[in-house]
Amino acid sequence: RVSGKGPPTAGAAMAASAAARGLSAARSAALLARRLAPRRGWEAVERQRRGCAASSHARFAPEDLRGFMGGAFKALGLPTADATLVARCLVQADLRAQAGHGVQRLPVYARRLRAGVVNATPDIRVERTAPSAAAVHGDDGMGFVVATRATEEAISLARSQGLGLAGVRRSTHFGCSAHYVLQALEADMLSLVFTNSSPALPPWGGARALLGASPFAAGAPAGTRHPLVLDMSTTVIARGKLRLAAQRGEPIPPGVGLDRDGRPTRDGMEAFHGVTLPFGGAKGAAISLLMDVLSGALTGAGFAGGVRSLYNDVAGHQDVGHFILCMRPDLFLPSVDEFKARMDHLVDTLKAQPRAEGVEEVMMPGEPESLAEAERSKSGVPLQPDVVESLQAEGASLGLTFPQPIA
Repeated sequence: RVSGKGPPTAGAAMAASAAARGLSAARSAALLARRLAPRRGWEAVERQRRGCAASSHARFAPEDLRGFMGGAFKALGLPTADATLVARCLVQADLRAQAGHGVQRLPVYARRLRAGVVNATPDIRVERTAPSAAAVHGDDGMGFVVATRATEEAISLARSQGLGLAGVRRSTHFGCSAHYVLQALEADMLSLVFTNSSPALPPWGGARALLGASPFAAGAPAGTRHPLVLDMSTTVIARGKLRLAAQRGEPIPPGVGLDRDGRPTRDGMEAFHGVTLPFGGAKGAAISLLMDVLSGALTGAGFAGGVRSLYNDVAGHQDVGHFILCMRPDLFLPSVDEFKARMDHLVDTLKAQPRAEGVEEVMMPGEPESLAEAERSKSGVPLQPDVVESLQAEGASLGLTFPQPIA
């Protein structure tokens, strides 16, 4: 079924990229700190993501977190390989400074597994529907497991056909889209990774949430430079950050969301249960609509507001859909190496451009996250006290002890 091999790390690509630019480890760390420094208006919501953890934030060894999370999901009924895979994905999100998709999600997933609306031991079925396409039925399994299997299928099809498409139905929340982009990059594939989600934003001109805050993700391999790793929400701010802000009693920036009555709010939970505004106005709403078309209407999954909430609805299965495309880089060129060389040139050209005031280095999409991953792999993953307490409580309910901090 699933090999249990987690998504690849982008740290190696980042290190190679830094070395190619003559940057030492210390210089890379300085760039990370500079790149993730506080920005006006976003300090409260972005603090943990930037890695500027306060002194009260304990740091934990990634291997300890993976062991704990793997044990937790195994205790919740997942086979060992699947539990290990989910644990790696969640810890990788924290390593890459994507705390909203990290280990703090354990209680949410545990609740859904206990309620029976997520299948701990799914029978994932793959049906070839065309020489380069496959339909994947996730059997309501953990989205990480289902999407990893679908990406494996898309990669296999792309190797033989040049292009591979996997359309997924009856899946669940699959975490960071970047996991599957990185999986494709490990196989030297370009990729597009889409998913849909429960209602979060209105269609342009509408007053009620209908479309999901569905991410748009894409990847392209490079040689010695950093690859393209794009993973962005179609809303002004990812919904997980709204919850984090609300849990910490911190205001969200203005212009991010509306409450249930359509009034602007700076309360994260009011925006979470109301409307999260699309980035770029009509453009963001249109991209979210496209995600619902490709991930939902096309695949046979839930769509048009039919995907159940990850957080608030345990009355039935989510029926999340995914759309995963993988493509060989040598479709139009003599070799993969030539494509990678062209990508390296593109990255070098991008970085050689004049920098705006206050910018130390122009970075590729995904590069700040890779810098964070490299730094946190050594210094540990910072977790806020409330997250630690939540994980300790969840672990105790499963007969597990949460690991001790290393700093």
